[in-house]
Amino acid sequence: MTLQDLRIDSVAPTGVTRESLLYRLRMTGLSAGYTLAAVPALVLLILTVVGLPLVFAVGAGLLLVWLAVPATALLTRAHRAVSGAVLGTEIEAGYADDRGRNFLTRPWVWLRDPARWRDVAFLAFSATGGFVLSLAPVALLTAPIAHVSVVLFLDHSLWWLPVFISTPMLIAWWFVSLPLVRARALAERGILDHGRVEELERRVEEVSTSRSEVLDHNAAEIRRIERDLHDGAQAQLVAIGMNASYAEKMIEADPAIAVEVLRELRLTTVSALENLRSVVRGIHPPALAELGLVGGIESLAAPLPLPVTVAASLPGHPPAPVETAVYFGVAECLANVVKHAKAEQVEVTLSHGDGVLRVVVRDDGIGDASAAPGSGLDGLARRMSAFDGIVTISSPTGGPTVVTMEVPCALSSLRTKPYSEKPSSDS
Repeated sequence: MTLQDLRIDSVAPTGVTRESLLYRLRMTGLSAGYTLAAVPALVLLILTVVGLPLVFAVGAGLLLVWLAVPATALLTRAHRAVSGAVLGTEIEAGYADDRGRNFLTRPWVWLRDPARWRDVAFLAFSATGGFVLSLAPVALLTAPIAHVSVVLFLDHSLWWLPVFISTPMLIAWWFVSLPLVRARALAERGILDHGRVEELERRVEEVSTSRSEVLDHNAAEIRRIERDLHDGAQAQLVAIGMNASYAEKMIEADPAIAVEVLRELRLTTVSALENLRSVVRGIHPPALAELGLVGGIESLAAPLPLPVTVAASLPGHPPAPVETAVYFGVAECLANVVKHAKAEQVEVTLSHGDGVLRVVVRDDGIGDASAAPGSGLDGLARRMSAFDGIVTISSPTGGPTVVTMEVPCALSSLRTKPYSEKPSSDS
């Protein structure tokens, strides 16, 4: 039997078959192993509890810690492997690095390591609640067998009463053995798994940071729009109103001047319209609304002074906010290539799989691109983090530079032919 044979995919009741019976017997054997492991867990817990207070006073405490901590690590390693196999996942330890430490300094690393304290919590659980969880399937199966064995050796009618009473125990064993083993494995993962605890803490911190950055970005964007409207289109519209009133007065007094004023009004109107379009373009590029994400990126690539290949395989449309963020992300990458990369060609690839939109921008330039604080790529990473996305950069000296953006999102269905059916464009 291998660790892969221990995986529990479902705890739903099944019919009584030879395979299901052997499977439950195997899991009950595992539960018995869990139960027996409570003995070394209890011993190690006692050594730890006794050794820790003494470590500051006498050398005996230091010896106890040196005995208990490595032995606990071995025990928890076995439990991580077994419980991880039951759940079909990996349970990480995440111990602090104690290499290069000597006999006296290494225990200080252990004392400050949260993963070591999770091991101590596991010892307490294994010797108490975990022991009860694991003993239950074993007791439910062995009690009826023990009663029948006693009846076979002691011919007394009163011994048949426990046999009849224990029959429901076999039924209960059939239904609860798998859930109890899985519950024990889930409890151990909750106590021992370094990755889940730190990952949750990291995600909470990232969400808080990205939310704050998005709010700041939105506030700055609103101020920019207000400033552009106030300094540009609004001033021009006021001038148009004043000149229109002046032209109205001059129509009878001096028609030639009125015609000249109206000609200026037309030019001012065109300029105001262009300013309004510029403001709107900063909010949502018209190419996205008209052509979609792939078409918008192709329109970005068209005026560049180097060939850009856009290849896409998208079975649908990303959500509008994600589409806009990716569009500006690709625009930032292409701008960096033109300014700094000294590249001869660029490839932009878009794909979607496993619920993630993946955009790769690759150039054959000189490399050495980085997301230094305050740089455009740093801003790109912060923009993507608002959508729970990540940006990875590979840019060794001499190139090539590969910027990969991954954003979790679902795609809406296409009403036109898929992007993958459109030929890629070389600009």
